[in-house]
Formats: sequence, C-alpha cells, structure tokens
Amino acid sequence: MNIVEQIRQEQASHLATLRKDIHAHPELAFAEHRTAELVATRLEALGIETHRGIGRTGVVGVLRAGSSARSIGLRADMDALPMQERNTFPHHSRIPGRMHACGHDGHTTMLLGAATHLAKHRDFDGTVHLIFQPAEEGDGGGREMIEDGLLERFPMESVYGMHNWPGLPAGSFAVHDGPVMACADRFDIEIRGHGAHAAMPHLGVDPVAAGAALVQALQTVSSRTIDPTDAVVVSVTQFHAGEAYNVIPDRAILSGTVRAFVPEVRERVEETMQRICAGVGAAFGANVNFEYRRGYPPTINSPKEAALCAEVAAEVAGSAMLRTDMKPSMGAEDFSYFLQERPGAYVWIGNGAGEGGCMLHNPNYDFNDDIASVGVAYWVRLVARLLAA
Repeated sequence: MNIVEQIRQEQASHLATLRKDIHAHPELAFAEHRTAELVATRLEALGIETHRGIGRTGVVGVLRAGSSARSIGLRADMDALPMQERNTFPHHSRIPGRMHACGHDGHTTMLLGAATHLAKHRDFDGTVHLIFQPAEEGDGGGREMIEDGLLERFPMESVYGMHNWPGLPAGSFAVHDGPVMACADRFDIEIRGHGAHAAMPHLGVDPVAAGAALVQALQTVSSRTIDPTDAVVVSVTQFHAGEAYNVIPDRAILSGTVRAFVPEVRERVEETMQRICAGVGAAFGANVNFEYRRGYPPTINSPKEAALCAEVAAEVAGSAMLRTDMKPSMGAEDFSYFLQERPGAYVWIGNGAGEGGCMLHNPNYDFNDDIASVGVAYWVRLVARLLAA
C-alpha cells in the first residue's frame, strides 16, 4: 500500500471533519484563538512538545526522533479573510463577514494530519518543527513569528510551505525553481494643486489633470524602464478628487500596488516612480508627495530544496502529476519572510476545479477534502527524505 492510500484509510474521514470544523469557524489575523487552541490541544494529545503564542497567536509543535541534531520546519497558515461566504453547504462560515476563502483551513488540517502520522511512526532522525502561522492574509504573521524569535528558539536548517491551487488537477503538484510569487508593495500619491472655479481653470493648478497624467506616466515604469523579461505590474487602483461639479479641487489622491519577482527590480521600480512623480509635479506646477510602502517580499525557492520537493511530489502523486514549468503568480505570500532567512521551498498542490469552479478569494471557494491525504503524504515523505533515519 502506498503512503497516500495508507493515510487515506487511516485519516481521510477525520481530516475532512476537522477541516470542515475549522472552515465553519473562521478567524481573522491575530484573532485565531479558537483555531490555535484546537491545533495546540491536538498536538499535545499526540505527545508533541507544544508552544503557544509565537508571533501573538502562532503555535509551534516540536517533534523529535532518533539522535540527529538536524532539524527542519514545516509551515501552515491558519487565518481567514474578511469576506462574506456565499456557499450554503453544511460547513459554511458561521461568522458573518469572515470566510476561509484561501484554503488555510485545509493547510492547517494537512499539517495536523502529518503531525498525527509522524508522531505515531517517528521513522525519521532529527527534529521537525510544525509551524502553525497566524495572519498570512496581509498582516505579516510570518514576519511576526520571526521577530518573536522563532528561528532562534526553534533552529531549523530549511523550511517548507504548501498552498492549494485551484485549476491544477486535484492532488497534483507544481514546484518552481526560483520565484513562486511576487512582492506586494503599496503606494499613495498626494497631489496638491490650487483650487479654482471650474469655469476659470487658468486661476488654479488642477490636481486632477496632474493625476491623470501621472496615471498614464506610471504605466511606462514596466513598459519602458524595466527589462521586458522581468515581470512587473504597477496598478493605480484608486483616484480620489473633488466634491462638486463646478470646483477644481486643490487635492487629489492616487493609490495602488506594485508586484515584482526580483528584489533589484523592486528597487528600481520604486526609484522610477519617485522620479516620475517629481517630474509630473514640476510639469503641472503641483506639489506631489510620493509614499511607497514595502509589503511582502517575493517568494523565492532555493534551487536545491525545490529540486528535492519536486522529487518528493513525483514520488507521492506520480511524475505525470508534477508540474515544474508553471509560471509564478503575481499574488503574494508571507512565507517569503521564512525564505529570506532559511533555504526552502513553497509548493502548490492542485485543488481541482473545486466548489464553484472558482479561484482563491472567491465567496464560492471551498478547499477540496479529497486532496488532504495527498498533502499529508507529501509532508510525511518530505520529512523522510530530509531527515532520513
């Protein structure tokens, strides 16, 4: 019997029940109190050394076997999104305005399933740190755990993550050698002009006209200043100005986001945007204030660890169910903070078409329970390869 079938027979029903319970009780960033306690209680019941409150609401389980000093980290995220679920199945969200629309309920369940198997068999030599992270959805729970001393308290040679991916065949894997997901930076631009009557524009400085020119000019960041082979997205997503039909306002606000895979490209984008803002301000006689805020860094797999993860994925799911040629996503992921500190890899597990046939962050999304046993098997075999007895 292969490892997937073994886990499916031993845990499938339990995994589905657990996952649906977590789905029905979603909790937002740094408020994952019920979920964290559920995780900690189950780890303790397995005889696993358990630490609460890492990075505020994070949980770390420490599982040891054999005598080796080697150690690795496996990470799952726990938080939900602030959105209303439209599903009506029995395990739909019980909390209005909150939903597990990204599959973190499934990620937490799969790592708990791996903990169950590893605690029972312990056929590895070393230490596995089971990292249950809060606040992935924009609040940087990974960064919080690291700043709270995660890597000092729980030393690990390498660290690994996994995310479900709708559209990939159920139970398949995609492994990237290098960038997996982009950075997620934000910017705000304030344009100060001089208000005037709309019938007498020559008596004012129009921030709306300056803002319109700025929106156009910012599109040249990716099209004219960055190497076309380096993917960059600069999106102005907000433009706020004025309150009356017959008044040229004295102020306009533009906001948006920047996505890139390469840290050096990220640096150049910020510098170029600053220069464009200064130039447009000078051209229109307006005062332009540009504020750029770094968000999640790019998620970049280290080659050696990615290659090993691809081997394990092929072993678990079959070589025909492994993709190593998939394009990275312009979405962002705070597992990137872990990969800035340690080598490792972040893989995608196929969720299939899923509920509603929709992508992540959709009100009709649901994690596919049929893939949970595959995900557990991947974790188990990865530990066996990394910490071979």
